[in-house]
Amino acid sequence: MDKSAASGRLPRHMNAATLSFPQPLIRGPALRRALIAGARRVIAQRELLNKINVFPVPDGDTGSNLAFTLGGVLTGALSRRGQGAGDLLRRVGEDAVDGARGNSGAILAQFLTGVAEAAGDARALEAAALARAVRAGATSARQALSDPKEGTILSVISAFADGLEPAADDDLGDWFRRALERSRQALAATPTQLAVLARAGVVDAGAQGFVDLLEGIHDFIASGAVDASGVAEDLPGDLEAAQAHGELADADPEHRWCSECLVVGEGLDRAALRAAVGDLGASCVVIAGSSSRLRLHAHVAAPSQLFEAAARFGRVESTKADDMHAQARTAAGAAGVAVITDSAADLPEQEMSRLNVHMVPARVNFGDQDYLDKVGLSTAEFYRKMRSEMVLPRTSQPPPGDFRRQFEFLLSHHRELVYVGLSRAVSGTLQSAETAAQRGHPDRTHVFDTGNASAGEGLLVLSAAELAAEGAGAERILAELARLKPLTLTWALARDISHAVRGGRIPAWAKAPVQWLGLTPIARVKPSGRLGVVGGLFGKDRVPERYAAYVARRVPAGKLRLMVGHCDAAEDGQRVLDALRERLSPEQSWLVETGSAVGAHAGPGALVVSVQPA
Repeated sequence: MDKSAASGRLPRHMNAATLSFPQPLIRGPALRRALIAGARRVIAQRELLNKINVFPVPDGDTGSNLAFTLGGVLTGALSRRGQGAGDLLRRVGEDAVDGARGNSGAILAQFLTGVAEAAGDARALEAAALARAVRAGATSARQALSDPKEGTILSVISAFADGLEPAADDDLGDWFRRALERSRQALAATPTQLAVLARAGVVDAGAQGFVDLLEGIHDFIASGAVDASGVAEDLPGDLEAAQAHGELADADPEHRWCSECLVVGEGLDRAALRAAVGDLGASCVVIAGSSSRLRLHAHVAAPSQLFEAAARFGRVESTKADDMHAQARTAAGAAGVAVITDSAADLPEQEMSRLNVHMVPARVNFGDQDYLDKVGLSTAEFYRKMRSEMVLPRTSQPPPGDFRRQFEFLLSHHRELVYVGLSRAVSGTLQSAETAAQRGHPDRTHVFDTGNASAGEGLLVLSAAELAAEGAGAERILAELARLKPLTLTWALARDISHAVRGGRIPAWAKAPVQWLGLTPIARVKPSGRLGVVGGLFGKDRVPERYAAYVARRVPAGKLRLMVGHCDAAEDGQRVLDALRERLSPEQSWLVETGSAVGAHAGPGALVVSVQPA
């Protein structure tokens, strides 16, 4: 041993200025466990975050959105062991962007992406390097917003970045604790920066969520107590929390839809995408991600326009659009039971608004492009594309996640919900809803198979919603639906069977004789829930009136209400409705535009009639 070292003196070739002690390293396994602890803390606090959420809109879903965003990270990057710190952060950022929900979720995703980009592919990080990465993440998060506001999650992120500088000494716990304290101070100051928070007497919900994340990480640093095994398996069933982005009743009607999508490609131009979204007059715009994956969030008048604009820059995936006015009615309403259906149900928009009926959209596909039925692609636009494009449209059921997000939101405001769904015999939509219910709150979520579609399904939805508005419980609503189900009858007439032949619903050999005979086939929804041909009309004269007469002869006597649906044939639909009103004198009657569930197979010109006892 060197005598100078033994005596405590520095060797001759060293002095105090040149001496440096090894800095503590932050490695992948410890970073993973710390992030798990932080994410779980936010998820545990989501209900409190929902309650204090008043900015940018008082929608009560910030906690749910942050939980959903971090839930995707937990089941993704954080469920895998053996990663270096840089690779772990990259995967965390990607998963956060893919699963980001709401303003705060998108901002957090951009922060994590910025941290990852600055960290690079390092196997381990010194405290100073992590501090620089956090600073880069804070800058990146601020740049994600078109109109950044102080007093929000941005302010707390910036305070955290400030607190990590200068770099730590050899005590990582003290270093992180000082930064956490700066974040707490910034959180407490948010009501002084935003008047809406001061009036409500709360701190910003997104900012509180970020502090909760830091609190969880700090708890891990202090104790090391976090079980990182089985992360993907032991998540609560309701982690895919509500995406719905509610708004006050007097909200801007021009920005009704809270819309999101993922844009995937190479060399994505964020500035150009922001400009394109700005041209739509969108508000609450957040664009988070990297040059290969961007999460776009905006409030718009027409979701289809937003998705079309995004498609000019890359492949659009994971589209979502929530009606903030409907969410506001739910938050303000007192009904104990919420009623929700799917987009295969056709019913008047004014009745949906009056009774606050919610809807989960199916998917409509034209070639390589997917759309949200009746939301990302209006029914009128669906028929325009069907007439003008050679590609046969295809429909697919909503995934369970779409149901779970809506279910979770509704159950945060109602004791129970009843989903009134498309016939199990013709679609897997009902099964998706059942899967969502079992993974969420099966004791409060009730799924009813209408054995019907289109206007027939719509009439049953109306019956359920009317009972819910009167204060009926789920048990009574389900009993009445069961009574009405066999009494709700539906017929459909196809003016052109070529679409059904192309889609395989009718054998190709049948097309020629049908056309030669001048036959217009009529189908009926059978007790099995399937549609089967039961008759037809010869000749092309006065088809709407003769169709109405055919139906009227088969309707049981008594008071009833009826609904006529048309597939881009409003004039013919009105003629059917007028003829049925004259023959049946219904208590209530409506004319509706029939969506893709029927239109994709029956084609433009098809007509639907459904009747139900009044």
